[in-house]
Amino acid sequence: MTISISSAFDAGNIRVVGIDGTTANLEIVTDHMSDFFQWFHFRLAGGGGREVTLNITNAGKSAYPGGWPGYRACVSMDREDWVRADDTSYADGTLTIRFTPETDLVWVAYFAPYSMERHHDLVSTVAALPGVEYRSLGKSLDGQDIDCLTVGEGDMTVWLYARQHPGETMAEWWMEGALEKLTDPDDPVARILRRDCTFHVVPNMNPDGSRRGHLRTNAVGVNLNREWHEPTAERSPEVLWVRNAMDEAKPVFAMDVHGDEAIPANFLAGFEGIPSVTDRQLELFRLFSKTLERVSPDFQTRQGYELSGAGRANLTMSTTQLAERYGCVSMTLEMPFKDNDDLPDEVYGWSPERSKYLAGSCLDALYAILPELKVAKVGSA
Repeated sequence: MTISISSAFDAGNIRVVGIDGTTANLEIVTDHMSDFFQWFHFRLAGGGGREVTLNITNAGKSAYPGGWPGYRACVSMDREDWVRADDTSYADGTLTIRFTPETDLVWVAYFAPYSMERHHDLVSTVAALPGVEYRSLGKSLDGQDIDCLTVGEGDMTVWLYARQHPGETMAEWWMEGALEKLTDPDDPVARILRRDCTFHVVPNMNPDGSRRGHLRTNAVGVNLNREWHEPTAERSPEVLWVRNAMDEAKPVFAMDVHGDEAIPANFLAGFEGIPSVTDRQLELFRLFSKTLERVSPDFQTRQGYELSGAGRANLTMSTTQLAERYGCVSMTLEMPFKDNDDLPDEVYGWSPERSKYLAGSCLDALYAILPELKVAKVGSA
């Protein structure tokens, strides 16, 4: 019996090149109007109880081939519990995934997916809670809403936003954890944060790319995190709507949530190198980083991206643009597609659950530095 493979569903991505029994040669499809590709998500039928070999033959030409060594694919029987396929290997430009499905229908993905259907469930559930306000900031190019949830009544404005790059699904799992904590009526940290801050939360900035199964771009192949200096309605309305809303409610603290293909760790990227950077801004960013490192064993400050030199920051990116534009403390949180090598999990690797726990730790760290943020009055200009 020959296996069958399909990806014609929300956030699906794969092309079948050929199937011979239980061996399939596959290719990841590029983002529409773009050369980016790395995200895959498909279902496999007919392989129950037999070893299956899946060869992704164009992996070596993907956006970040350095992400494949040490990577293990995610597999699920019920689309809820995603475990790692231990026999995942990369050689000669091909990613090979071998495993024996327990049932005749299983799902395979680059990371545990966060579909637009789950996104709508999340937004609807949170919007119905006491003290939460919902608004659509505008429409994407495919006509989907850019959803924003507002929580809290304090005078310190915080923006949390995720999935500029739609294939980085751990970012919306993080958002689910952040919203669960922020809306918990009994959590003492959340109670203080709601009292002292107003949170504007955009769980998914790229709904079109998410539904289309893209790695990094929107419906017309645009990388949203290179549009913050000059967003347009034609290329990047998602950024335009969010940045316009930020102009009306200027952030004191902002976090852009992402995933990194290659580095097996959680880390932050800041705004060093913006023209107007101040010592106080940098001090508060470092204070948050060190505080998060103390409260979460899953976070570290040793690994990360190379810092920009003085005056050389890329202001097309959100973190640097916001720090320059508003004088706020802004940052990009990166989580791994692989695992956190400092605290590995052999079964799940980095996972939705750990992403949600890290969100809680980030809010605990924000609570811990609130007094310093208040004194600094950053972003009030």
